Amino acid sequence: MSTFSRWKKQLIRSKILSGLSRYPAYFRDWVRYRQLDEAETIRLKDTYPCLFDKTAKTRIDSHYFYQHIWALEKILAARPPFHVDVGSSASFVGMLSAAVPVRFVDIRPLQVSNLPNLESRYGSILELPWEDGTLPSISCLHVAEHIGLGRYGDPLDPRGTQKAAAELARCLAPGGSLYFSLPVGLPRLCFNAHRIHSPRQIADYFPSLKLIEFSGTTDRKEFLRNTDMQPFETARYACGMFLFTRETT
Repeated sequence: MSTFSRWKKQLIRSKILSGLSRYPAYFRDWVRYRQLDEAETIRLKDTYPCLFDKTAKTRIDSHYFYQHIWALEKILAARPPFHVDVGSSASFVGMLSAAVPVRFVDIRPLQVSNLPNLESRYGSILELPWEDGTLPSISCLHVAEHIGLGRYGDPLDPRGTQKAAAELARCLAPGGSLYFSLPVGLPRLCFNAHRIHSPRQIADYFPSLKLIEFSGTTDRKEFLRNTDMQPFETARYACGMFLFTRETT
């Protein structure tokens, strides 16, 4: 199949086109609603079509859903004096800050208010604003696969993920915990969205740290705790969750 044919197929499957087929049902509901007793006035300028929510089950992104549960459980059990998150999702950071003091750093810092347990600052994962070996608890969830691809305004760099791993390891204190996740499977670049690494590649990116646990979600969206990395080496788009520590001397 040619590149043009693949792009055409993706376009046909896009929500923009598939949404067109859902408008008849939307307008049928509009007409029926207006006929109900005590129905509010529907003004065209206030309409907000939601066309994809009539599903048999609640949809989740299995990578984000399970990685957040995995990391939250472990961080809350460890109860560090404070926790540093580098670039993970805002919802994860916000929920965690309800229980643990969180310092969040990203090239796109959060703009939030009235959250005394959450400190947000500008910073790059390639040059974190902390001294060597000073952070007791760090998370970086579904972030490092993007580094160096320019997607978020960062500099282009083929070694972006590896450099991010080295910087996270640099900051981790002896006895500290690093919670790290990203897509795993057969290695490839999906420019400019993300890279996919094999689990073994990721373990090798942290030579100074000890891998305590590998968990993950499979291509079939199954969540496996404390499992073997090997079956994930040939996945298409799984999620690997790595718990590292720096051993005390």
